[in-house]
Amino acid sequence: MASQRKKQASAKLRSAAFKRVRSDHQSELAGDYVELIADLIDERGEARGTDIAMRLGVANATVVKTLKRLQDQGLVSQEPYRAIFLTDDGMKMADDGRRKHRIVEDFLLALGVTADTARIDSEGIEHHVSNETLRAMARFLARNGNS
Repeated sequence: MASQRKKQASAKLRSAAFKRVRSDHQSELAGDYVELIADLIDERGEARGTDIAMRLGVANATVVKTLKRLQDQGLVSQEPYRAIFLTDDGMKMADDGRRKHRIVEDFLLALGVTADTARIDSEGIEHHVSNETLRAMARFLARNGNS
């Protein structure tokens, strides 16, 4: 009986994990785009679709479709043939993504991962790390003088 309950609990945990990963994947693309748009605005004063396509290595048509979705979600605003701007919600998402990225990258560096690998790995991990794990990483960094 206890073994059966343990199996059921394990199955529920696995199901919850898969559900969270699917949800994380859905918001991952939006997060990448708003972070990049924020970076471009910081670097150049504006973000343009062609710059996004070049940085992400995707076709302009892909960027146009994605920007339309982001606009429908209230994360960006744009006019045809004009620069792209983040809404307040888009800026919040970009800031949150940057914060997560910085914590994960610093954590990996503190573990001894090379700078290039930490930068690349943190780009994927930041979208899937829970707030609990992120807080634990930040505490680890604070205790070890890495933040």
